[in-house]
Amino acid sequence: MMILALALAAGQAPVSADTPAATPPVCGYEIIRDYPHDPRSFTQGLFFHDGHLYESTGQLGQSRVARVDLETGEVLAERRLPAEQFGEGSVRWKDQIISVTWQNGVGHRWRLKDLKPLGSFRYAGEGWGLALLDEQLVWSDGSATLRFLDPATMAEMRRVTVTYAGRPLAMLNELEAIDGEIWANIWMSELIARIDPVSGKVTRIVNLAGLRAASGARGMDGVLNGIAWDAHGKRLFVTGKNWPKLYEIKLTGC
Repeated sequence: MMILALALAAGQAPVSADTPAATPPVCGYEIIRDYPHDPRSFTQGLFFHDGHLYESTGQLGQSRVARVDLETGEVLAERRLPAEQFGEGSVRWKDQIISVTWQNGVGHRWRLKDLKPLGSFRYAGEGWGLALLDEQLVWSDGSATLRFLDPATMAEMRRVTVTYAGRPLAMLNELEAIDGEIWANIWMSELIARIDPVSGKVTRIVNLAGLRAASGARGMDGVLNGIAWDAHGKRLFVTGKNWPKLYEIKLTGC
């Protein structure tokens, strides 16, 4: 079932036992703790910094970037996007937050300390997820391609095709950089792909089956989306679109 879900996400036929490329190992999970999460938040981007969660959300007229109290889920500060813009991923770069929109072709810069708008930029194609790795911005657009950009100028440095068992893997959504790897939610699944940023190969799959049901999320859109890494505390947080809970988890079987 897991292989089938991956194949469907990639738009390919299911990978069989006869496929020459080896399928990556699969990790399970254990819940360490759950925290409140605003069920109105259509989570598109998530990261952890200096004791707080930062979240960008989607939906027209509801999109925002926000600083969130981890313990209570309370929104401590927020900035709304224009009503016609559908917010997507976000990431911290130095003293800024960079965020993108889905199909509007507009990205934004916000001052980290107070979320003050610092300006906007234009781009071609769709915006999905963002992460920062080795001072390069990693950008997903729903395809199997990850682009690496200069966060100061938004100039493209390189790109890589993400592959699972030798086949392109699309639907890469929210991103996080953890210990030199890129982690990506696979849209409409309960799976996270761990990706080698040089080769693009999926090195492991994190299977979070059952977490959505445990959260009490409802509706087709209420899928897993949101990965945040506390590098200092070595804590891993995940949530989903309109989930009433956010989870701290640890991986098992890796």
